[in-house]
Amino acid sequence: MATAEKTADTPVANEVAELIARSRKAQAQIENATQEQVDTWIRGMVYAVCKPGTDEEIARETVEETQLGNYDGKFKKISVKTRAALMDIIDDKSVGVIEEMPERNIVKIAKPVGVIGALSPSTNPEATPVIKAINAVKGRNSIIICPHPRAKFVNAKICNLMREALEKLGAPADLVIPIEQPSVERTNEVMKQCDRILATGGTPMVKAAYSSGTPALGVGVGNAVITVDETADLDDAAEKILLSKTLDFAASCSSDNAVVLLDAIYDTMLEKLKAKGGFIIEGENKTKLQNAIWEDGEHINAKVVAQSPKFIADYAGFEIPENTAFFIVPETGYGPDYKFSGEKMTVTMALYRAKDIDEAIELTNAIQSYQGQGHSCGIYSTSDENIQKLAEGTKTSRVMVNQPQSASNSGNLWNGMRQTFSLGCGSWGGNATNNNVSWRDLINETWVSKPLATPKTLPSDEALFGKDIIAAVG
Repeated sequence: MATAEKTADTPVANEVAELIARSRKAQAQIENATQEQVDTWIRGMVYAVCKPGTDEEIARETVEETQLGNYDGKFKKISVKTRAALMDIIDDKSVGVIEEMPERNIVKIAKPVGVIGALSPSTNPEATPVIKAINAVKGRNSIIICPHPRAKFVNAKICNLMREALEKLGAPADLVIPIEQPSVERTNEVMKQCDRILATGGTPMVKAAYSSGTPALGVGVGNAVITVDETADLDDAAEKILLSKTLDFAASCSSDNAVVLLDAIYDTMLEKLKAKGGFIIEGENKTKLQNAIWEDGEHINAKVVAQSPKFIADYAGFEIPENTAFFIVPETGYGPDYKFSGEKMTVTMALYRAKDIDEAIELTNAIQSYQGQGHSCGIYSTSDENIQKLAEGTKTSRVMVNQPQSASNSGNLWNGMRQTFSLGCGSWGGNATNNNVSWRDLINETWVSKPLATPKTLPSDEALFGKDIIAAVG
């Protein structure tokens, strides 16, 4: 639990300490809640925001406030993603004994962590607070949600709807508390004073979470690389790449940032991508687009993030056909001198050519060693051998097979991935976990160990080590 030593005596620190105290009091009230109570509360929290009419209102207001993405993308997240996230966890046992290991005579008992401090980004501010909140409450925790300043009004609206639902269902409203006037200082104080941090946002905030002194679950940079091999259904692949690249105008860091086409299907697949609205950017236009996406040659320009192709083209100063859905930038290199090999947060994808699956794996690792290592990659293929090769040969936590990346790696109805917007990237991405973060990451577990009916016995040295080892080492 957070301690007084973690609180500096400043106005903001004292203000946050009051919120933490409210949150801790609410959490204490549900410390011994039953599974039925917990599941009732999270059902109510989700329905309060996704019910017909309210979901449309939130989607519209999210676009109006953030000026990021589009209505269709926001609507799918608040209406469909939240329902799917609830469905994903509702039958999980999160109270009492949650796992038994009879072969070891061990049982595991779930215990709440306390107060969760959650960061919510401007790119996914509609569903992120809901999904984080229901996972927190599923584990009998309370949560304080720190939004990006660009999404503070919609965050407050969503949190207040969940608070009202909790009260109507007999739970303390303060299980969910929004930071209504977000600032870096307030967010840092929440991270210092809470019991566990669930960080989703830009790299600086995730780094701040890890250096706060509080146990943190952070996420790494996304820079998904997608391979299409010679066995793929190319029409299906083109349709799904379009969906993934354009969902919410690529607000998600899981959007296809680079696509690798194998030689055998390169020309055919490129024509199919062009037929789906892909517009090739080369020469002078490539320079203009690069200057538009990266300010001072380094940082992504917030003005073009999650904007329409026309907006970006007008901003950059070049013409595009009316049917343009996304930009295709042919690329050969990777690293800081090849900006398009990195995360772009726009409807822009780099296009690479590889002679075979082995070169595609080399390219994937090279691109992601620059940005995105540990996050995710994908492949369109019907070859189990190629799929396995890619999975074994890449430094990645997720491989999406024949699925639209941005709609799939955080869970969807067509796969078994945990539904979340918090994607751990393991040590490759500087994270503590590879998980699709859920309630199981937001609890403590007590292991109860009883003596085995028959104690284990050590085998002989010959059986344990083997004659060869004994002879070689002895």
